[in-house]
Amino acid sequence: MNVRCDDVLELKYLQSHMVVVDLLGSGNAFLPSGRLHSFLVIDKHIIIDCPPTALASLRIAGISPADIDTILITHVHGDHVFGFPFLLLERKYISDREGTVPLRVIGSPTVKVRLTELCHLAFPGSLESILESVEWVEDAVGTTDDGWSWERFEVHHDDAVDPYGYRFENKDGVSFVHSGDSGPCDTLYNAIARSDIAILEMGFPDWVPSTHHHKPKDVEALAQQCSTPLIITHTFVDDITNHPKILSDSIPSHPPHVSHISDETRLVRNNGQWVISNLDDA
Repeated sequence: MNVRCDDVLELKYLQSHMVVVDLLGSGNAFLPSGRLHSFLVIDKHIIIDCPPTALASLRIAGISPADIDTILITHVHGDHVFGFPFLLLERKYISDREGTVPLRVIGSPTVKVRLTELCHLAFPGSLESILESVEWVEDAVGTTDDGWSWERFEVHHDDAVDPYGYRFENKDGVSFVHSGDSGPCDTLYNAIARSDIAILEMGFPDWVPSTHHHKPKDVEALAQQCSTPLIITHTFVDDITNHPKILSDSIPSHPPHVSHISDETRLVRNNGQWVISNLDDA
C-alpha cells in the first residue's frame, strides 16, 4: 500500500489533537459488584484522584505508574486517596527505581498535609525520599505541560475533606468537567453548562437522606435543564456480572444524553465528536 506524505502528516495531526479519557473504575466507596473505585486517566498520563484500587486499575489498562506525571485530587476521603501510598511505593521499587520521572500533585492546601500523613502511616520510613521529590501545586488554576488548563471549584460535599470539582480545557478548546463527589450545587452546574461533556458522580440511591451526593432524581433533574452529555460514574449501582448483587443492579432510566458507564470505558474526542467505547474495543 502506498502512503502519501500528506496522509501521514494528517494522521499525525489527528493523533496529536485526539483526547482520550479512560474511566478505569466507576464504583462508589462501597465497591458495587463488578466495579472498582471511580478513577480516570487523561491522555494516559494524568489521573484524577488515587483510590485504593488505582494500582489494580492501571495494571488492567496496561498503564505503568511511571507514566503518570500529574495527579489532581478532588478531596481526601479514603476512596479517593488511599491508593496514593501504593502508587508511590510501586514507582520507587518497580517502575521508576532511578527516580527520574517527575510527579506533580494538584489540590487544595489540605491535600499535601493529608497525603503526606497517609504515606507515613502506610509505609513508615519508606516513602520520605519520593515524597520530597513530589511537586505539590495548590493553585486553583493552572496548565499542564501538554496544554490542559484546569480550574478547581468548590462543590457541595463534606467540608471536612475539602471537596472540589475540576473543569479542564485544552489548547484546541475541548473541555470537560469532573464533579468529584458532590450533591447538586450552582458552582458545579455552571461549570457543566460551559463544557462539552461532564463526568458526574451518582453515589447514592434516592432513599438515602443526604445531599452530599447526586442521586438518580438529581441526575434526572439536571439532564432536564441542560443538554451537556453526562457520563455517570462513582455509582452505587452494581454492574451486570456473575457476582452477588450488593445493593441494586437496576440502572435508572435517564434521557439519551446521560450514559451510565462500566469500568474500562473510553471517551475519545476526535473531529469534534465524543465517542464512548470499551477499552477492549478501542
